[in-house]
Amino acid sequence: MKRELIEGTCPICGKTYRGVPALSREDNQTPICGDCGIRQAMAAMGVSPEEAEKIVETIHAHSSARNRESE
Repeated sequence: MKRELIEGTCPICGKTYRGVPALSREDNQTPICGDCGIRQAMAAMGVSPEEAEKIVETIHAHSSARNRESE
């Protein structure tokens, strides 16, 4: 499958995303945002929703810091 950069709306959370989408683990076909992809992957490993949310927040914090450093 060719992975293309797109702009879309995540059918799970309803947020708009840009970039290469993740594939939902539910059907392995539906494009979803990266955050929901992370949440689904964490759930598959038995991570609680609360802990998965902390992980997503940590990723965003570090990504934001890295983006500021490169400017």
